[in-house]
Amino acid sequence: MNLAPYPPFPAWADVPVPEARPGIVPAYGPLAGLRVLDSGRVVAGPWASTYLGEFGAEVVHVEGPPFHPPYADPSRTLTPLLPEGRPPAQSVSESWVQYARNKLSLGLDLKREEGRAVFLDLVRVSDLWIESSRPGTYDALGLPDARVHEANPRITIVHVSGFGQSGRPERVGAPSFDLVAQAYSGFLSLQGNPDPAPPARTGTALNDTVTGLAAATAGLMGYVHAQRTGRGQAVDVAQYEVFFTLLENLALDYFMRGVVRGRVGNAHPRLHPYNLSRARDGWVVVAAATPPSWARLRGLLGLDDPRLDSAEYRLEHRAEIDRRIEEFCAGRTVEQLERLGREHDTAIQRVASIAEIARDPHYRERGMFLEWTDPVAGPVKGAGVSPTFSETPGGVWRGAPWLGQDNGAILGRMLGYPAERIAALESAGVIGEFPPERGPAPDPPFFVREGL
Repeated sequence: MNLAPYPPFPAWADVPVPEARPGIVPAYGPLAGLRVLDSGRVVAGPWASTYLGEFGAEVVHVEGPPFHPPYADPSRTLTPLLPEGRPPAQSVSESWVQYARNKLSLGLDLKREEGRAVFLDLVRVSDLWIESSRPGTYDALGLPDARVHEANPRITIVHVSGFGQSGRPERVGAPSFDLVAQAYSGFLSLQGNPDPAPPARTGTALNDTVTGLAAATAGLMGYVHAQRTGRGQAVDVAQYEVFFTLLENLALDYFMRGVVRGRVGNAHPRLHPYNLSRARDGWVVVAAATPPSWARLRGLLGLDDPRLDSAEYRLEHRAEIDRRIEEFCAGRTVEQLERLGREHDTAIQRVASIAEIARDPHYRERGMFLEWTDPVAGPVKGAGVSPTFSETPGGVWRGAPWLGQDNGAILGRMLGYPAERIAALESAGVIGEFPPERGPAPDPPFFVREGL
């Protein structure tokens, strides 16, 4: 890659960037005033900044060329697309609609020296920088951590990668995806039925999203430290390590007792009852993880043997208890079982599908469904924001931006660049955008067809 500087810009290009202008994002949430520079791609890194943005942080998402489909970030074009039936130039990924809401978009070529100069100007006025790439990517681009901290000694840099920034070279440089991290962390070895059945992956990119939450938390920790000391630092978030540290006492089981846990299906190896059972019209979870909860469940099941109050005895006779639970559930509907559970203060819960969730009054009353307008997809309805703050709630103030939607606002209002400099950057191809093609008015949003 040729990183030799391009010919200099006009004289104003060498003038230090002025103080950052007031923010572009409306003030709301507990993170109002926090500015996050996000150059991540796909899920884990961008999810971290999405989470911060839902609680008021001003997130500037930087995307490199091509400034048109196929984009550098494939999240924009993952199927399914909205609005349905539209050509790619008039549609956007459903995933992008959920993952990228509340963000500002800057199309910027970091392979160009002019682009790196713009990026460093953004660094100077930002509190966090979150990126997700193979280690060494930004070193090769001429943006090592040292140069970034030279521009802003207080910034917290969050590196998100599959295997971390250090360690065995063959690991550090290896490709990784959500399922790879699930496998290497040990998480996948515990999911599914025993051999010879294969391990079972999660139904969503759970490692990506959980890693995003960990990266967001780490970024805020670094920010607090910088506020106290005036010194920023780099944070190394490895996807496999996030899952490994969440596997409860898996490591202790091995190092202290030599136990190698395997897959046991839905049953819990130590807690009982704690499993799934089939009801007349679906599946339910029946859980009694504590002595009082077991006592209530035992009464509901009509089991009067006092020896069953011993956890060890229950584990030894779990097949007998499981048969009783199966018989109890098989003759009742999930609604009947949930009602009995509430009446007897016992944990019995249906396995809810999204169709059931969408009609659940508890979800509705807690505001876990939100409607907003996406600049490409139009009116949409999706998941809300959690957790809930009593004084500074999070929210959604805009849809996911099209590529380069905020070039002018970021460079002009945030950095104070004059119009002629922005025009020069655009004409040189250092910044770019891809506004959506406007077709006929979209059909009614997809959620209307579900009767919601």
